[in-house]
Amino acid sequence: MLEAAIRVADRGGVEAITMRKVAAELGVEAMSLYHHVPNKDAILDGVVDMVFAAIELPGDGWDDWRDAIRARANSARAVLARHSWALGLLDSRRNPGLATLRHHDAVLGVLRKAGFTLPMAAHAVSLIDAYIGGYVLQEANLPLTTPQDVAEVSGDILRSLPTDELPYLTEMIVEHAMRPGYDYGSEFGYGLDLILDALEARRTAT
Repeated sequence: MLEAAIRVADRGGVEAITMRKVAAELGVEAMSLYHHVPNKDAILDGVVDMVFAAIELPGDGWDDWRDAIRARANSARAVLARHSWALGLLDSRRNPGLATLRHHDAVLGVLRKAGFTLPMAAHAVSLIDAYIGGYVLQEANLPLTTPQDVAEVSGDILRSLPTDELPYLTEMIVEHAMRPGYDYGSEFGYGLDLILDALEARRTAT
């Protein structure tokens, strides 16, 4: 049932998750779902838990805490890119499931074992998750997904751009975005490393 709800949301967003549509996805009557879940909220709780379960847990086999958190961040980005509708749900549920709780505990565990104070660990989780969520949301709304898309969109903008009035934007498009091999997706790793390095500097300074 939860897999069916996720398929429905992948096609139509979280607002598409209704008892009727999930039942239709399963080929059953909506009333039959109430034998398994009490209401729609229970389905939403379940799909959030499944999304968290799909994100790689940061384990103890890393020499540097940044590597563990980086792996988890990359996994979260990949999972949320497939299910971007879940962004507004992940931290909204009042009855989190075991996978959700286990995930948060594992992330906090990496930070605490690395020497973060409890307040610093809370700051780090908030900062990192806000970055991941914001990046996924921005990426999902960009009118481009491939280097060819970047070249086409950049070229369209450049043709109507008053280059004399906007020299720095022109420079960015011509000398950066339109260069062979440019991939907006690589910006994620660059920004994440800045955050992790800044947190490491703050950790060692305390």
